[in-house]
Amino acid sequence: MAQFDDRRDGFEKKFAHDEELRFKATARRNKALGLWVAERLGRTGSDAEDYAKSVVMADFEEAGDADVIRKVKADLDAAGVDVGESALRAKMDELLGRAIDEIQGAKS
Repeated sequence: MAQFDDRRDGFEKKFAHDEELRFKATARRNKALGLWVAERLGRTGSDAEDYAKSVVMADFEEAGDADVIRKVKADLDAAGVDVGESALRAKMDELLGRAIDEIQGAKS
């Protein structure tokens, strides 16, 4: 019976670790997306950093990426910058891959 408990505990620890990494990678991706969008909006310096933080915070509105897409798409549209939703999703995928690589590289 102890083997099953040990195995269960191991799976729970791995799940918690994986969720923490997923959270960190998503937050890093959202910050990078915010900086990318800020550049298209002509924002620089602390204004760009503040915008990136607002993108990270937007992700806490609901589960999934829809809240982030909605925010940056509305901001881009309001500024007259034409970036489609599919392009935003592709950029998010690219940035997530980069964020995961950075996090895993930091662990090595």
